[in-house]
Amino acid sequence: MSIITLTTDFGLKDHFVGVLKGKLISEYPEVQIIDISHHVDLFNISEASYIINASYNSFPKGTVHFIGIDNERTTENKHIAIQWNDHFFVCADNGILSILTQKIVPQKMVEINIHDRLTDGSTDLDVFVKVACHLAKGGSLNVIGKEISAIKIVNELQAVVASDSSNIKGYVVYVDHFGNCVTNISKKMFAEIGNNRNFEIKFGTKTIKKIHSNYSDFKVSEKYTLRDYEGEKLALFNEAGFLEIAIYKSNPKTVGSAKSLLGLKYRDVVNIDFRI
Repeated sequence: MSIITLTTDFGLKDHFVGVLKGKLISEYPEVQIIDISHHVDLFNISEASYIINASYNSFPKGTVHFIGIDNERTTENKHIAIQWNDHFFVCADNGILSILTQKIVPQKMVEINIHDRLTDGSTDLDVFVKVACHLAKGGSLNVIGKEISAIKIVNELQAVVASDSSNIKGYVVYVDHFGNCVTNISKKMFAEIGNNRNFEIKFGTKTIKKIHSNYSDFKVSEKYTLRDYEGEKLALFNEAGFLEIAIYKSNPKTVGSAKSLLGLKYRDVVNIDFRI
């Protein structure tokens, strides 16, 4: 079974997602298409990078991940396809794969060079469709591109460690449907740099001194039930392995969320201070 996943900033109001799926099916009728998200903030490569990192591993090896974010071909943004951890990714070389390539070196990377093989009037979308279907059918990367040794890295996707390891400086890179704010500080980095030291998580004027194992990780008793903790701020490492600032039982439409109640937003600084 061949699978192509879709992550775009196309939204669902317009016809763009439907057209994309129609083109994929026309090129490869047997393919299975899975939507990851079409509501990435417009041109937000940091958000898309997080979503891809958090979701790709739920799919079988050999899955092709179509990433339609800021995909216009320019002199700065080439079109690329890479094989990474036995998955394939088709996107523009705009830094969107920065989180992935921090973890594992890609198996193979190519700059797509089939643009002049398509019919006149073909768009960047058509190029991605052709490449994604080729890979989903088991085709080789060498057929659709010229091998390259490096891709663009975006530094804002990487948390920074102080020279004396006293601090990790990260940023909010994603705000989810519940208003929870995800940073680019990984659990692995926290463990390696923290080395079991005491710490404080700081953002704005607020401080958190504990990392919860899950959202309901509060001390309960006959006197205090979980309901008493609703609205409390907390920090935890989410399923994708990144530090998340949340509000217990948050609801952005009623009681509020980490975004609204704590004033956090995309690109805000979150520090972990080990100088306690």
